[in-house]
Amino acid sequence: MLNSINISHVFVLDQDRALDFYVGKLGLEVSSDIDLGFMRWLTVRVPGDPSRDLLLELPGSPAMDEATAEQVRELITKGASGFTVGFTTSDCRKTFETLKARDVEITEEPTDHFYGTDIGVRDPFGNHIRIVQLAPQPVSAGEGRDNQAKM
Repeated sequence: MLNSINISHVFVLDQDRALDFYVGKLGLEVSSDIDLGFMRWLTVRVPGDPSRDLLLELPGSPAMDEATAEQVRELITKGASGFTVGFTTSDCRKTFETLKARDVEITEEPTDHFYGTDIGVRDPFGNHIRIVQLAPQPVSAGEGRDNQAKM
């Protein structure tokens, strides 16, 4: 049936600021930037990976009315969106140092887990992002729970 995830989205409050953050600070590349008239279709992706795009979407029309959009903006600003997007890296500690030097808001410094080493960051709007360097050995779900309990 399904083969892969093609696109997902993250709500942002300003697409130009989002572009600066996701491209300028995180190092993603613009996949598309199209004025559709009723909205700006702005997607980014990991360089060299054309299989997955991230839509940097403004809350509002055509998907929701203005009252709902205002509620979504308020929740994003509070950081209530929960986990928004996750990326992988080959060197989590180096990525951490790079992002720290670029004044990215760090919510969790590099932490070792059974599945690998990860960090937490927030975008300028309040969205939570995780970046992980996966462990060299795959861990099954059962093993993960057992290992997590021991930590």
